[in-house]
Amino acid sequence: TALAVLAAPLLTRLYIQGDSTTADPELATTLAYLLLPQIFFYGIGAILGSVLNSRGAFAAFAWAPVLNNVVVLAVLGLYLVVPEEMRLLVLGLGTTMGIVVQTVVLIPAIRRTGFRFRPVWGWDPRLRAAGNLAGWAVVYVLIGQIGYIVTTRIASGSAEGAVTIYSNAWLLLQVPYGVLGVSLLTALMPRMSRAAAAGRFDDVVADLSLGSRLAAVFLIPVSAIFTAFGPEIGTALFGLRDSNLDGAQMLGAALAFSAFGLAPFAVTLLQMRVFYAMTDSRTPTMVQLFTVAVKVPLMLACAALLEPQYVVLGLAAANSLSFVAGAVLGQVLLRRRLGRLPSRAILATGLRTLVAAAVGALAARGVLALLDLEPMADFSPLGRAWTAMLLAVVLGGPLILLSMRVLRVQETDPLLRRIDAVVDRLLARRAGVR
Repeated sequence: TALAVLAAPLLTRLYIQGDSTTADPELATTLAYLLLPQIFFYGIGAILGSVLNSRGAFAAFAWAPVLNNVVVLAVLGLYLVVPEEMRLLVLGLGTTMGIVVQTVVLIPAIRRTGFRFRPVWGWDPRLRAAGNLAGWAVVYVLIGQIGYIVTTRIASGSAEGAVTIYSNAWLLLQVPYGVLGVSLLTALMPRMSRAAAAGRFDDVVADLSLGSRLAAVFLIPVSAIFTAFGPEIGTALFGLRDSNLDGAQMLGAALAFSAFGLAPFAVTLLQMRVFYAMTDSRTPTMVQLFTVAVKVPLMLACAALLEPQYVVLGLAAANSLSFVAGAVLGQVLLRRRLGRLPSRAILATGLRTLVAAAVGALAARGVLALLDLEPMADFSPLGRAWTAMLLAVVLGGPLILLSMRVLRVQETDPLLRRIDAVVDRLLARRAGVR
């Protein structure tokens, strides 16, 4: 962390093109000094969270980011009232304080599990194995940073605001993964690790299959909604002022162009967890190398072939396409390692879910086209966008779920049984009132 803070100007130069007219290197460097200390707290928080998860205590690590968000919201409120010359300092230090709180709040939770910090003097032979795993993990991260450097340099050299558009579209794409995918991985990782340590590889394969199928069932419908309603989602969330509308629509378009990579992204991370459960961190690094090797040429082609204002769309699509390639390679390598995998069952679930998601999203999009809100003077662009989002949720969501039931996507059965139970209780209560 200390080295990163000291090297902040060099890092800024690395990520932003020197002749860029669409980015502010001086502002980026100033923010880097304020934000890079988060590295230490992210690392400590990850270690504490892993200890909690290994002991079956998931709540604190899951809720800690909520406190971070509360701090950041308070910082934004303070940002609005402090003098202008202090705003940058408040923004940088305040967001870093959010990560500090997110880490520190885990300490009481970890003490409640009975964990205690006791220094152990001398060499522990387990450190050698851990160091080997960590070494490959560091290489994994560095390879990913190469891809990110190429992305930000191309984006900063294209149209104005491209870096922000790409970053926000990527963050939006990760929201459903954060809600669903992270929860799934958090629950499955300790189980897979215990099964792998005990040599129960059939159980590891079963958890891999379950996780892949649930990722498809949860995330493919979200991808379909993002694809069908991307521009409206961007406008609803970021088009608060007329001056922001063009950028917000481009952000939504980037979301739509990249949404197909959401489920492969989740599956790739699940596959990586399987390798880690088997104490193999070399193979995930090789998959990462392949993923970046697919991504970088595609992004360079976008910079060479597309108009500057459309480069960001190409970057978003190239990023998602690289996850598709990574998921395919990961499945091949896991089959070599574990033997026969239930790939056919995973693909069958994914295809049925894709058909159901397409039916629901296209139907909702068709209804929106029939409503034709554009000529209505009472509707501002922001109002039309929120109406479209409401339609996507209220109409598209149930239609997707109904289509999945018709297509017999079995992974939805627990949810559908719960919905049926709620409906039955409501009907019974209504009959009792009569």
